[in-house]
Amino acid sequence: MAKPFPLQLPARDPREELRSRLDRAPLEHAEALLAGYEVLQGLHDQGVLELLRGLLGSGSKVLETATEAAQAPQSVRAIRNLVILGKTLGEIDPDLFDGFALALPEAMRQAKAQGKEPPGFLAILNKFRSKDLRRGLVAVNSLLEAWGKDFFSEAHSHSEK
Repeated sequence: MAKPFPLQLPARDPREELRSRLDRAPLEHAEALLAGYEVLQGLHDQGVLELLRGLLGSGSKVLETATEAAQAPQSVRAIRNLVILGKTLGEIDPDLFDGFALALPEAMRQAKAQGKEPPGFLAILNKFRSKDLRRGLVAVNSLLEAWGKDFFSEAHSHSEK
């Protein structure tokens, strides 16, 4: 019968493996290292690293202040309002919103061009002849009606509690 021969593997040194990988890293990742150095230099030039160092030095105080600020009723309302605003923006058709976004700067330019003197009564009445103004009034009126209906039902539901 054959005799098994003993298999002796050299002892594995994890520190030596890491040292070897570190020695090869600058050659294998030269571009990434240079990009990382550029980012670090940019952060240093802008004072971000100094700010982070200061934050780390006063870590618990900063955390306490941030926690107190986040627990304030105004902060809670602001976060809730941002979530609602995000939902609302998600419901708007992008084409419709794009039209509004494009119309707003033009409206501001026209208002600025009119100057500080408000238009006269006849000039305002003349504006009502514009189909575009009437379309806009219908859209704004629909918004106000929906909001008024919701606002009124909310006011009653809170007063009954």
